[in-house]
Amino acid sequence: MNENPPIIGLTGGIGSGKSAIASVFKEHGCVIANADENVKVVLRDSEVRDQLVQWWGSQVLDIEGHVNRSVLADIVFQDPNARKMLEALVHPRARQMQEAQFSNAPQGTRGLVIDAPLLLEAKLDALCEIVVFIDASREIRFGRVQNTRGWTEEELRRREEAQLPLDTKRNRADYVLINEGALDEAHDQVQQILQDINNRRRG
Repeated sequence: MNENPPIIGLTGGIGSGKSAIASVFKEHGCVIANADENVKVVLRDSEVRDQLVQWWGSQVLDIEGHVNRSVLADIVFQDPNARKMLEALVHPRARQMQEAQFSNAPQGTRGLVIDAPLLLEAKLDALCEIVVFIDASREIRFGRVQNTRGWTEEELRRREEAQLPLDTKRNRADYVLINEGALDEAHDQVQQILQDINNRRRG
């Protein structure tokens, strides 16, 4: 039997609620590596900030001298080469943080969960024993990003076109978890997934 906790990757469309589902996995005894939060930490590194300014000028900084993630996102969404440059700079550092978070997982941890918007695009699924696709209708997802980020339909469409198609993500997943209602409804699904993984390993 494999004694190391399974690495579980979460993927899904924008606004599907990946981080909310990650919090449910945490309640069920998992350790979470949040890629977005790790990237925020990386972008505060002076070496990273200076490199970004060298590439794209002071426009990437806000009035306090911190990296402006909105400006940075606009740059890389419009230029695939810029996106590759940014990923090559940021992803290895974020990956190191993730490895440290997982290596410090306490005894009895049921799973190590990667909560990453670009799990498949960044090939993080290669690290995962299981990939879970978080599913929600476009209407629900748009409502969420409209309320939390102020996005328009056009902005959601533009952002999604920069990612793999949802059908591709869904087809590459081992499980599909529906997240269209209250989080309470996700607990049974998460528990079942963790139990299935445990049974598979014991079998």
